[in-house]
Amino acid sequence: MLDAAIYDMLSRLQIAQGHKSSLNMSGNRKSVQKGVSAEFSDFREYMPGDDLRRIDWNVYARLDKLYIREYMEEKESVISVLIDTSASMDYGESGKAELARDLASIVGWLALNNMDRLILYDMKHMGRGLSVSGGKKGFYKVRRWLDSLEFSGEVDMLAAARQMQVRGPGVTVLISDFLHEELLGESESYEKLIRYLDYCRQRAVVLQTLASEEIKVTLSGAYNFIDSERESRLRLTVDAKAVASYERQLAALTRRLKKGCRAYVCCDAGKDRRQLVLDDLRVIYDI
Repeated sequence: MLDAAIYDMLSRLQIAQGHKSSLNMSGNRKSVQKGVSAEFSDFREYMPGDDLRRIDWNVYARLDKLYIREYMEEKESVISVLIDTSASMDYGESGKAELARDLASIVGWLALNNMDRLILYDMKHMGRGLSVSGGKKGFYKVRRWLDSLEFSGEVDMLAAARQMQVRGPGVTVLISDFLHEELLGESESYEKLIRYLDYCRQRAVVLQTLASEEIKVTLSGAYNFIDSERESRLRLTVDAKAVASYERQLAALTRRLKKGCRAYVCCDAGKDRRQLVLDDLRVIYDI
């Protein structure tokens, strides 16, 4: 659970964009459009109809030509958050579902505090997303929407991403444990997902949510493992060989998730949230 002190820390940060906004709503991001903000962008030669107040008379005195000063117009950017609400996320002593809500809250606060547009998606119900803009006064809607999420069943991440409302360049944050059978096998579904986001000019940020016991296995002995999404069962003896095999596959999945995305963070559900914000998530901030 996030406290007021964490939100205060987040108020001094913003999500790294890597590109300029192309939207028409005013905000805090640098736009590809030229405007009349306080930040100088460039000179260009005067054209009939230009505002005479923007003529730089010092340049005219030197070059005997009329030039106007252009300024960078500030626009809002779009931060999209896709949350995996499959049954596997409702697992762990500390709870991956609660971690997913906290991560979405962190991203949501960063977006709204910097006057960006925030769009939240439940991957199982992409048509029931929440779009919020206008600053942090709308953050209460974010928390209410996140609290209403239910974690059950399965999700198709690629199909979900294809239903996003994409309006120009932006940042798309994927929050999931990524413990899906197609990701652990030979399928290229994850690579297709990243390529699709890149095609849509989205800066993909991958936040992998894992329970502490999934990161470091301490089990020993014979267990019946139940797939929470498909309810299949597997009898397995957890010994040193089995743990080593699991760790190799998890490491391979991590390497796979890092490829193609702009930022990757493995988030431990059992970790103190302050440490998570200050240390682990630093790669997603403009500092």
